Amino acid sequence: MNRPTAQPTPTGSGSTTRLVDLSHVVRHGMTTYPGLPGPRIEDHLSREESRTHYAPGTEFQIGRMTLVANTGTYLDAPFHRFADGADLSQVPLSRMVDVPGVIVDVYGAPTPGIGADVFTGCAITGRAVLIRTGWDRHWGTPAYGAAGHPFLTAEAASWLASQNPAVVGIDSVNIDDVADLRRPAHTGLLAAGIPIVEHLRGLEGLPSEGFRFSAAPVAVAGMGTFPVRAYALVGPA
Repeated sequence: MNRPTAQPTPTGSGSTTRLVDLSHVVRHGMTTYPGLPGPRIEDHLSREESRTHYAPGTEFQIGRMTLVANTGTYLDAPFHRFADGADLSQVPLSRMVDVPGVIVDVYGAPTPGIGADVFTGCAITGRAVLIRTGWDRHWGTPAYGAAGHPFLTAEAASWLASQNPAVVGIDSVNIDDVADLRRPAHTGLLAAGIPIVEHLRGLEGLPSEGFRFSAAPVAVAGMGTFPVRAYALVGPA
């Protein structure tokens, strides 16, 4: 499993913040979700080929990648579930970038279904609600996509949607129970205009509060899902 990457970042006041990487690395042929093809990463223009186009000693590489949108750590926009929902180019950046965050830690819970009770006492509205299950420890193994992964119950998703968080994220293979083909968590949250980030990692590196979360995809019209570089800034406001 990839461990969180934390880097000190100087601020104008002389204090430092920590920058924590919360994304999985996208690699050629990797599996994100069982049954979906892995990305193909290759040269469009290799360094060797480029030498014939530029001055001696000058070379470039131009890459090409073919992938399904649900690859690595990615964000779901409402269009992912609803034909008339906002696509990636229409979700406000204010929901995805520099958002105050809160960690809801359910690691070690006795059952995979995450109920609404775990959010008791949490300030939710306008925040990035990141659910730490610890399932990212299975990333890159068959266990990651196996049955028994943590997920939001329909009741929890409905309650969350009513509180209007900016974005909801989870470090599991799916925010829904994969056996439930109604997909109530996706349905409830995306219907409310709340984007979802799945396949996060390293949430144990964040405090319960006092961080700001960012996870912006490319603004692609006509698509509802795309990989993100999710990260958090921890420290002085």
